[in-house]
Amino acid sequence: MGFARACSVALVGVDGVVVEVQADLEPGVAAFTLVGLPDKTLVESRDRVRAAVVNSGAAWPQKKLTVGLSPASVPKGGSGFDLAVAAAVLGAAEVVDPGAITDLVLIGELGLDGRVRPVRGILPAVLAAAEAGYRQVVVPQQCAAEATLVPDVSVLGVRSLRQLIAVLTDGVVPEEEPPDPPGRPDPMLAGLVLPGAGLGTGLSSTPGGWEGLDLADVAGQRPARRGLEVAVAGGHHILLSGPPGAGKTLLAERLPGIMPPLTRQESLEVTAVHSVAGILPPGEPLVTVPPYCAPHHSATMQALVGGGSGLPRPGAVSLAHKGVLFLDEAPEFRPQVLDALRQPLESGHIVVARAAGVVRLPARFLMVLAANPCPCGRHTLHGAGCDCAPSSIRRYQARLSGPLLDRVDLRIEVEPVTRSDLLGHGGRGETSATVAGRVVEARARAARRLDGTPWRINSEVPGRELRTRWQPAPGVLAQAERDLERGLLTARGLDRVLRVAWTVADLRGRDRPEALDVAVALELRTGIARGATLAAGAGP
Repeated sequence: MGFARACSVALVGVDGVVVEVQADLEPGVAAFTLVGLPDKTLVESRDRVRAAVVNSGAAWPQKKLTVGLSPASVPKGGSGFDLAVAAAVLGAAEVVDPGAITDLVLIGELGLDGRVRPVRGILPAVLAAAEAGYRQVVVPQQCAAEATLVPDVSVLGVRSLRQLIAVLTDGVVPEEEPPDPPGRPDPMLAGLVLPGAGLGTGLSSTPGGWEGLDLADVAGQRPARRGLEVAVAGGHHILLSGPPGAGKTLLAERLPGIMPPLTRQESLEVTAVHSVAGILPPGEPLVTVPPYCAPHHSATMQALVGGGSGLPRPGAVSLAHKGVLFLDEAPEFRPQVLDALRQPLESGHIVVARAAGVVRLPARFLMVLAANPCPCGRHTLHGAGCDCAPSSIRRYQARLSGPLLDRVDLRIEVEPVTRSDLLGHGGRGETSATVAGRVVEARARAARRLDGTPWRINSEVPGRELRTRWQPAPGVLAQAERDLERGLLTARGLDRVLRVAWTVADLRGRDRPEALDVAVALELRTGIARGATLAAGAGP
C-alpha cells in the first residue's frame, strides 16, 4: 500500500482554494478512480496523466489507484490539476519521495508526451497558495514570469514531467528542446489565450499602448475634454450625448491615456482577472496600463456581467476593472443588460450566482456611455431634417433607465465639430500628457485628504462621510438642496454632486468645495446652466 499527497489550486472566479491531491495505491485489479467533484476536463486527466508518466520513462503502477481531491465540496475543473495528480501518483509509487511533494503546489496541464502545457489563472492560483501559507510552487515554464509576481514564493518552471522527476530525485535535469523550428509560434502557448478574446475585451491592441491615442487629436470639444478630465480625476461615470460624428468615440478611446498608471496592487488585481479570462498577452505577465473594454451593443447579459456554462467567468465589467468600460450606442443595448450594471456601479464588484456556484468578481471601473439624441441622430441639429416622431424620440431616450442614469455623475452634450475646429484654425488642444499631469495632482490631493481611510478617489467616498467628516464651506450646497426639494436631484444624486464638487475643487487646488465648484457639478449633473462654465471649474 502506497500513499502520497500534493497540492494544487481550484479557481472559483478569481479567488483560489488550495486543493489537496491524494493518491492511494492498494492491491487489486489495475484501475484509476478520480473522486472529489471533478468536471469533465478533470476526469479526462486520468488518460493524460497515465500517458505522460509512461512517456516520461516512469513505470505506471499496476494496482488499484484512487486519487482524491480534497475538499470534496469545492467544484474543480480544468486541466491545471494534471501535474499535481501525476506527482501524487509517482509519490505513492515511490518513484519520488512522498515527503518532497507534501507541501508542494503544482499547477499545469500534461501533454501525452509528458510536456507541461501552460494554463490560465496562474497568478490568482499562486496568490491563493501564498495566502494559505505555501512557499513553493511548480508551474509551466511559460507561466513562471507570471507566478514570480507573487512575493515570498519560490517558483520552479518546468517544461516536462521528466524535468520535474529529475528535480525531485536529485537527478540530472534534461534539456527539453522545442519541437518546432525557431521563429514559429509556440503551440504550447495556445492554452493561455481563449479563441475570440481579442479586440475590445480588455487591453489595448494599439501599437505602443495608449500612447498612440492622444487627446490633442480630437478637434474642438473643449467642454467634453474638461468633462473627461473631471471624470478621470474623481473616477466619475460619464454620459456623452450628441449627434453622430461629433467625436464621442474618439474621446472615450483616449480616456485611458489620461488615467494614472496602475499601482502594484491594482496591476495584480487586473492581471488576475485577465489571466483567468484567457486574454493575458503571452510574454506580458503584468498589466500596468488601465484596461479598456468596449463590448458591442449586441452583447448578452452574461458577456457583460459574467456567466457561462459551469462556474461563471469574468464579463466585460470585470475585464474593465480599474479601467474604462465604454458602451457605445448605449440605447441600442437591451435595457435588461444595462440595468444589470446598477449593482456593480455602486459596490465595485459583481456577484454572479449560477447552479454550479456563486462567484464574486471585481468590477470597479469608470463607465462611459455614448448616445445619440434620437434614432436618426439629427434631433439636436438645426436644419438637419430629423424625421423622428416625438414618441419615437421619447422611447429611444427611455432605453436608458432612470435608476441607471442616476448613477451617472457627468452628462456632457457633445456638439457638432465646427469647420474652424476641424481645419485647426482654433489651435491644437492639450495633449493627453498635459491633462494626465493635472489628473495626477488632483488625485494626489484627494489621496492625502483620504489618508488613513479605505478610499483613494472621491467617487469611492460614501455620501455620509462627505456630509460629516469633510464638510464643504457653509451655504455652498444651498442650490443643490433646492434642487433636491424640487425633485431635480435624488438623495443619491446629491451625494454624487458633492463628490464631483470635491473633484473640481481638487483640480482647482482648493482645500474644500466653493459655490462655483458646486455650480459646476450641478451643471454637469443636470445639464441646466448655473452661471458657471466647466472651464472655470476644472483646471486653468
